[in-house]
Amino acid sequence: MTMAAAMQSRSAEAPARSTASRIAQVDIVSDLGEAEAAWRAFEQTGHLFTPYQCFDLLAPWQQLVGPHEGARPFIVIARDLEHRPLLLLPLSLRQSHGVRTACFMGGKHTTFNMGLWNAEFAEQAAPADLDALLAPLRAHVDVLSLTQQPKRWSDQQNPFALLPRQGSINGCPLLTIEPGGLPESRISNSFRRRLKSKEKKLQALPGYRYHLATSDADIERLLDWFFRVKPARMAEQNLPNVFAEPGVEQFIRSACLSRRGDGRAIDIHALECDEDVIAIFAGVADGQRFSMMFNTYTMSEHSRYSPGLILMRYIIDRCAERGYRSLDLGIGSDDYKRMFCKDDEDIFDSFVPLTSRGKLAAMAMSSLSRGKRMVKQNQVLFDLARRLRQAFG
Repeated sequence: MTMAAAMQSRSAEAPARSTASRIAQVDIVSDLGEAEAAWRAFEQTGHLFTPYQCFDLLAPWQQLVGPHEGARPFIVIARDLEHRPLLLLPLSLRQSHGVRTACFMGGKHTTFNMGLWNAEFAEQAAPADLDALLAPLRAHVDVLSLTQQPKRWSDQQNPFALLPRQGSINGCPLLTIEPGGLPESRISNSFRRRLKSKEKKLQALPGYRYHLATSDADIERLLDWFFRVKPARMAEQNLPNVFAEPGVEQFIRSACLSRRGDGRAIDIHALECDEDVIAIFAGVADGQRFSMMFNTYTMSEHSRYSPGLILMRYIIDRCAERGYRSLDLGIGSDDYKRMFCKDDEDIFDSFVPLTSRGKLAAMAMSSLSRGKRMVKQNQVLFDLARRLRQAFG
């Protein structure tokens, strides 16, 4: 019996457990191909989800990176009595020290993690619905480790905010874009003047331009450059090169080339001239929000003129012109992010035990996460941790 069939055979029990829930059936699918049609249906209008959870981004992560991390697909699909899909959870299952842990797919490459929900069901979801969703998972999972979840998305509450939760380790600086607002409502006039003064040096370069990469050839060329330059930039900062981990480069190339709407699963914005790629920012977008995933800038003398900040100004103005409501530059409070993003996204973690063995694991995960958050928020502890990492890394 497949896992999905096993779940269907128990689905009749779900109403008895929680008569108040609309969830009548919970399927677990361990094959991406089997889940693809249902998953893509959740990406249509009328659903609540972040672009980090689109199939064309997470499927290549699961296929190319997941096996190296010991992560197997664990896709949960809940339906009502009429068999209509209500939500899909794109999870991966890992086993360590005898504990089975389900996490969101995407590992460290997704800023936000969330289920894909029927929007009307998400609006009405109650604790009874979450009970009906989680109860059948106990046979397969000891603990759910659901990190970096936005409390709200597209002006709607994330139903998982009803679960026990705590603040995520890192915050996410956010720029709220006022619809029809003046340019200075996004970036102050004085900051714009400073950037324009720096950009004059770059504007003299032959072929200088800002653009969003649209052709496969452009995308491949920019990624070739990125995978040459980024390791050198990370080495400069004594940071581990996450892009060198097994499968990561192939996953990013696949997602950047996958067409999604009128863009790609990951869009690449670039500042370049005829002789040099000067800077790139790559991120996901859904017409309402742009979220940065990775970036870097040239090793040449052109780096002296703050090309990353200039590129960010172009992206912000482009998003505003297209009616976007917000923009973020990813997890972490680096100084350059605060130059643009004055607000903070409310993000949380939930560690939910499903078995007695999972209770201990959930307590340990929760405590470890709180400790890391405390270090991040205390500058003295953070500096000490960074010096120790450099000394022993």
